[in-house]
Amino acid sequence: MKYQEVSYEQISRKQKELIRESLKRWWFRYSKSKLSILGLGIFLVIAVLALFADYVTPYPSNAGLYINFKQSYLPPSTEHLLGTDMYGRDVFTRTIFGFRYALMMVGVVLGLVVPPGVVLGLIAGYYRGTWIDTIITRVSEVFIALPPLVLALSIASVLEPNIFNAMMAISLMWWPWYVRLVYSMTSSLRNEQYVYAAKAIGMPTYKILFKELLPNMLGPILTKVTLDAGWIIIIGAAISFVGLGAQPPTPDLGTMVSEYSRYLPDYWWMTFGPAIGITLLILSFNLIGDGIRDAFAGE
Repeated sequence: MKYQEVSYEQISRKQKELIRESLKRWWFRYSKSKLSILGLGIFLVIAVLALFADYVTPYPSNAGLYINFKQSYLPPSTEHLLGTDMYGRDVFTRTIFGFRYALMMVGVVLGLVVPPGVVLGLIAGYYRGTWIDTIITRVSEVFIALPPLVLALSIASVLEPNIFNAMMAISLMWWPWYVRLVYSMTSSLRNEQYVYAAKAIGMPTYKILFKELLPNMLGPILTKVTLDAGWIIIIGAAISFVGLGAQPPTPDLGTMVSEYSRYLPDYWWMTFGPAIGITLLILSFNLIGDGIRDAFAGE
């Protein structure tokens, strides 16, 4: 009995060492790309600014319902880095708070679509050719057949316009793409020798799916997650731009672009702040996604 306990501890330590070594190799491959490091740096800066927006912004009260017509339409200066808008609100402050709502949308949407999409894709791919596969794939194909932006706008239009319903609209049209990705990978991996070996020793199906198959798909899944984050920001901004997302005075980036664009080109700085914010967020996620893809390609 004592021998078994020692042996188990040794195996456990060995597994932890292997995981640490694997993470080190992964980071080494990721860090070889300077652009990927740049993307990660941009994202971390934006995330920190969004998290501590109440403390790092010069005028946090400007993020809500605030009016000061004496400060209206001020151009960029040391006092107002991105100028002020038509109500005298600091555009820089509102852009930083806009990052918070954009990242919240990305987190909520991906949290809602990735788990069910991956699980359904695993199940459909593992039971390929059965009625389970038919039901899951046919339902997902119905959603995929519709243009994503059109479907999201259609769903958002029948709901009350706010940021929560915008998240739900995007989530309802995004999950099938993860089903499709995982389904194709599972269909090819289900015939590998290690899967047959797991079946031969009587391993339960759920363990085969999540301990044998899923770890071999993490690279493509994580790459898609980071790239999709940029698309979620674009579609979320588009929904807000047409008035179906977050409503004023919420400092949502898409809503701000929609509000301020009518004052172009005379007061260009009002649109410049949120537009650059959207661009930087999308750029950071795309660069991170490229780095993750390259890192897992070396496995």
